[in-house]
Amino acid sequence: MPMFPAEILAAYLVAVIVVVFAPGPDNILAISRGLSQGRLAAVLSSVGAGLGIMVHTVAATLGLTLIVQASPLAFWAVKIAGAAYLLYLGYKALTAGNLISFAPAAHQPLAKVFGVGLFSNVLNPKPGLFVLAFIPQFVDATRGPVATQMLVYGAIFAVLTAIIFSVLGSCAAQLSGWLVRRPRATKWLNTGAGVTFIASGISVLALGNRR
Repeated sequence: MPMFPAEILAAYLVAVIVVVFAPGPDNILAISRGLSQGRLAAVLSSVGAGLGIMVHTVAATLGLTLIVQASPLAFWAVKIAGAAYLLYLGYKALTAGNLISFAPAAHQPLAKVFGVGLFSNVLNPKPGLFVLAFIPQFVDATRGPVATQMLVYGAIFAVLTAIIFSVLGSCAAQLSGWLVRRPRATKWLNTGAGVTFIASGISVLALGNRR
């Protein structure tokens, strides 16, 4: 019996693509970077988000996510850190209005663009809990080592996340010329991005510690 049957892998790929395209702080961040700083920034933000998925996968494979779920203190610490980071990103987008900005002085260093993409995912417990609930549905101990299957499925999730976000961000980069001439539209995009981050932070705070 193959470790990754074609029909199971196909179903997994479809599910992952649907999940990745669903609006959330990570793909909005990649699109924002593409709009304001171009393709390279979008790709770096996207790769950071993909690596964040891989961090959650490794944590789930090693059982760390289960430990966090089982310990109220650890769960609250992770939840508050993740929510605070998302709320901070939302606050900055709303007050500074420079998440999407075409002024060179407002551009972020590429290392920071990558870091924000990574940590906005790593510090958010929702992807970790999602990975823990989602990937095991496609894992079967009779097909081989469970850890290997978890890591491979997680790697697929991470790579597709990076690729799809990069494409979205690169497509958004094509609109930058149009937005430069429309500062009001840019302001509304920053407001929308800020509200999304804040809503995501609040949803993280609302997470329950279900064992």
